[in-house]
Amino acid sequence: MLIRKCFRLTIIATLAWLGVTGHAPAAEIAAPYVPTAPSVVDRMLEIAKVGADDFVIDLGSGDGRIVIAAASKYGARGFGVEIDRKLIALANANARAAGVSDRVQFHYRDLFATDLTPATVVTIYLLTRSVMKLQAKLFALKPGTRIVSHAGSIGEWKPDHFEMLDVNDKVRPDAPRRTYLYLWTVPAKVSGNWRWSLPVSGRTVVYDLALTQSFQVFSGTLRVGTQETPVSAGKLAGDRISLQFMMEIDGTQVRQQLDGRVSGGTISGTAFLAGDKIRDAVEWNATRADSALPNGH
Repeated sequence: MLIRKCFRLTIIATLAWLGVTGHAPAAEIAAPYVPTAPSVVDRMLEIAKVGADDFVIDLGSGDGRIVIAAASKYGARGFGVEIDRKLIALANANARAAGVSDRVQFHYRDLFATDLTPATVVTIYLLTRSVMKLQAKLFALKPGTRIVSHAGSIGEWKPDHFEMLDVNDKVRPDAPRRTYLYLWTVPAKVSGNWRWSLPVSGRTVVYDLALTQSFQVFSGTLRVGTQETPVSAGKLAGDRISLQFMMEIDGTQVRQQLDGRVSGGTISGTAFLAGDKIRDAVEWNATRADSALPNGH
């Protein structure tokens, strides 16, 4: 099913609109196309921190304004997908007029079948039910990819940033005066078993950590010898991970703060150790003990 950029309308309103205009049957379209207000476009790109190194994919691109703005204002590259061939032609014409057609293109394409792997930023303005159908595909993108949604949430995947935005430049009189923006950063997949060793108090200590993950939130159990301690204050931001815990080492309670970068089956970073007569920062290298990389979620 192909989707257009849309307001978060009820199904009844959508069916009524389709009946009046004679567009495709309701089974083939989720909601009518409505352009995003310029102020909303600007804010979506701002919270995603779009830059010249980014590749932006807009799902339901309408007249192309989001990707064109990303290219014009920030030097980004990208493309949009849309159901309406006339809008595709308009968007490509708008890109030429803006002088960015060498960096952005627009395609007639099924957004659910679109390859999103080139994206560093994905922008969406769809009904929540349509966004939910994309959840698994979006979560599978490379860590650090930013997803910005206008109006639609992604179910149990809590956003890293949420805001209400007053819209003073509405595109039509009946458009809402306030809208909602959501931002997610795709996290690394860390579910599974990890092992590393650190020099503590003059000896090598081996750590085993079993983690479970729900999107960007994880928790687990850390084991050192016969000791076990829960790990529940961890954070994931893209491929960056941090966790902290207290562990008794040779009769001394040692607070440990670990910060690193996840790359597939390895984590590399720094461990900060603090305890009685212990103040140290040492290299931290963890290895995934699992035979296969889990999907996480």
